Amino acid sequence: MTTRSSGAPTPFLSSVMQIEPQWIDYNGHLNMAYYNVMFDRAIDELWLLLGIGPAYKKARNNSTFTAECHVRYLREIHLGDPVQISVYLLAADEKRLHTFEELRHARDGWLSATSENMTMHVDMEKRKTAPFPPDIRTTIDAVASAHALLPRPEGVGRAIGMPAK
Repeated sequence: MTTRSSGAPTPFLSSVMQIEPQWIDYNGHLNMAYYNVMFDRAIDELWLLLGIGPAYKKARNNSTFTAECHVRYLREIHLGDPVQISVYLLAADEKRLHTFEELRHARDGWLSATSENMTMHVDMEKRKTAPFPPDIRTTIDAVASAHALLPRPEGVGRAIGMPAK
């Protein structure tokens, strides 16, 4: 999580990413699978700050698994477009993290895609969900509390369905 110069919370911002040439499909834009790659890379950056990255897995034999994901594709991204992802930690409990990500053009700021996710904390020995350790939960709760002060991003909780007639 970052803060504005005023001290107000902001969503977590990933590093700026570049589109790789092999990710462009025959339609000349970013293939849908690679949006998920970039969303996942942004989450990995946030997980490092929360203390639940690769070192956590190695030291405590716990990790996270994505249980559900909903991606919306809103505007095409092309080769050469720099992108940056904002991540909102919408909610957390003893075993779950609810996140919402916005993939934006890093230079021009327009929104290309969103991804809403439910992530589960997993004991890797048992391969079952497990509570976060108290020290990790403290960090997660601090970020979730700060992000609760932010305006809720447009698109949270959207469901797929045909328009009503």
